[in-house]
Amino acid sequence: MKAIILYDSRSAGGSTEKFIDSVGTKLAEKGAYVEKAKCKSTGDFSFVKDFDLVILGAPIYYMIVSSQLLGALMQSNLKQFIQGKKVALFLACGSPEPMANLLYLPQLELNLAGTTILAERILAPHQLTNPEIIEKFVNDVFTAYSKK
Repeated sequence: MKAIILYDSRSAGGSTEKFIDSVGTKLAEKGAYVEKAKCKSTGDFSFVKDFDLVILGAPIYYMIVSSQLLGALMQSNLKQFIQGKKVALFLACGSPEPMANLLYLPQLELNLAGTTILAERILAPHQLTNPEIIEKFVNDVFTAYSKK
């Protein structure tokens, strides 16, 4: 499995980036080749064609998915190169999970037609560094990837 983690985060070394690093490490422990790349709304994402699994994640700011990730899906060529891929999603936000599932995940899902979504996870800020939650997310992704 070759996985790319595409993410946005406003702070270098913050909790979102620590979560991504932990997910990448856990996937690598399971035998996956993993890279990460920070999204830019006008970036070139042609390199995504070389990966089997795409993990997309970002924090929520002011009730919308962080602008660089959402912008990459709407303004760049990411949508083109993500077609047919297996995808996992995570969002970091302080809203209750039911509200986040209703308001925030659809912002990404609307742009992911033609992909297979393996797993979705809403994470409260304190969960981003919880080893059990990280392990569960990785196991969910790995198990779903193996089945599809």
